[in-house]
Amino acid sequence: MTRTLAIFNQKGGVGKTTTAINLAAGLALAGKRTLLVDVDPQGNATTGLGAGKSTLEFTTYDVLMGERSWRDAMISTGVSRLHLLPATLDLAGAVVELADVPGRELCLRNGLREVEAAFDYVIIDTPPSLGLLSINCLAAADCTIIPMQCEFYALEGLAQVEHTLRLVRRQLNQNLSLFGILLTMVDARSRLCRDVIDAVRTQYRERVFDTLIPRTVRIAEAPSYGEPVLTYDKRGKGAGAYQALTQEVLAR
Repeated sequence: MTRTLAIFNQKGGVGKTTTAINLAAGLALAGKRTLLVDVDPQGNATTGLGAGKSTLEFTTYDVLMGERSWRDAMISTGVSRLHLLPATLDLAGAVVELADVPGRELCLRNGLREVEAAFDYVIIDTPPSLGLLSINCLAAADCTIIPMQCEFYALEGLAQVEHTLRLVRRQLNQNLSLFGILLTMVDARSRLCRDVIDAVRTQYRERVFDTLIPRTVRIAEAPSYGEPVLTYDKRGKGAGAYQALTQEVLAR
């Protein structure tokens, strides 16, 4: 049975795309057939896996609009068993084009309907905002992983994310659950960072992953080389953290 995970946070700059890329790569390297779906018009997950946007024939936009199947748009990556549904800026136009379409919140779910037979995991990289594309992602997912940066305002944002999940669960996807909260860009030397970690773990307990994703240069560099940090810097601290996260996800 395929598990579909949406990497979601309404706030940008929290390591969402980095987590989507490296979790998908980690699962593939662990032997799982994995599909990464880029639903962000910026297409950062696409370039982060080395795909040239100018050479793409079809993208997530075509799947969302019902013009092509996911099989037509899917491309292979440099990581064995990891495939990608790429995105370009064209995806931004889908919001306008779908405005009057009945059931527009379910277009992605419909487009991925037959994906279960081909993959063990589907990882969805969502836009850093709350809108029609994000709602489509949550409606298509079984569960969500919420990456959050260790800063004061992230705690307030987490409450907003929970509210959004409740609304989607009530109106569109009753099976949607919170898979886990992932603390990212961790600087253990910072007192504020340690305080935020303690506060989140006190409030959310077992829903917080044990793994902490550190703030490292290698994690930041890897996308510019079109690779996950798991292959770019295999023995580095960042790769080790995402390997640990992968094991936690598999264990859950």
